[in-house]
Amino acid sequence: MKYILSPSLLSADFARLEKDIRLCENNNVSYLHIDVMDGHFVPNISIGVPVVKSIRKCTKLVLDVHLMISQPEKYIKAFAEVGSDIINIHYEAEGDKISLLKEIRAMGKSPALTIKPKTSYKEVLDLAEYVDMFLVMSVEPGFGGQSFIESTLKNAEGLAEYREKNSLSYDIEMDGGINADNAAAPLDSGVNIIVAGSAIFGASDPEGEIKSFNKILNRYEEMQ
Repeated sequence: MKYILSPSLLSADFARLEKDIRLCENNNVSYLHIDVMDGHFVPNISIGVPVVKSIRKCTKLVLDVHLMISQPEKYIKAFAEVGSDIINIHYEAEGDKISLLKEIRAMGKSPALTIKPKTSYKEVLDLAEYVDMFLVMSVEPGFGGQSFIESTLKNAEGLAEYREKNSLSYDIEMDGGINADNAAAPLDSGVNIIVAGSAIFGASDPEGEIKSFNKILNRYEEMQ
């Protein structure tokens, strides 16, 4: 199992986005987490299709696109066409999830499913065969800089236990309030992909923070 850091560009400086992407590339980062917000499913509005298209042009990193939108069926094709690698929809959003996940895979993209903090992992176990990754939100989606909700570790633990019992191989990602000081808790719970935004791009030394995360993730990978 690979342990991966997926820096969230929501917290990057949009006036120098390419520079922040190069920072990630130069420090052995392989994923970029891109938060797409519609102002309806979550209160804020953020990155859309044109920005993802521009990001794709300037990097070969895996684009881990998190659709925080009410009607993902309207936008999956557009985000696939502009170069998203992972397309992550919310369990709580509208639409038939099996059909949507199958559609993502049929487009040659990696299907993923997100659950909010108050959604139990038990509600999504029957969808495990259709995903390459589950994303467990450890804050309420829609805002950066929130504090980590410890109760969400139960969702990661449950998904990890189900994965092991059923010999499955999906990744478990966690997003929200994670920094180098508390990253061990999600990793101990079975998470293997860490999303960090303000902890990296809001730090006085973003490069140093990435290196700290990488050191932790490398240690867990060596422990396997």
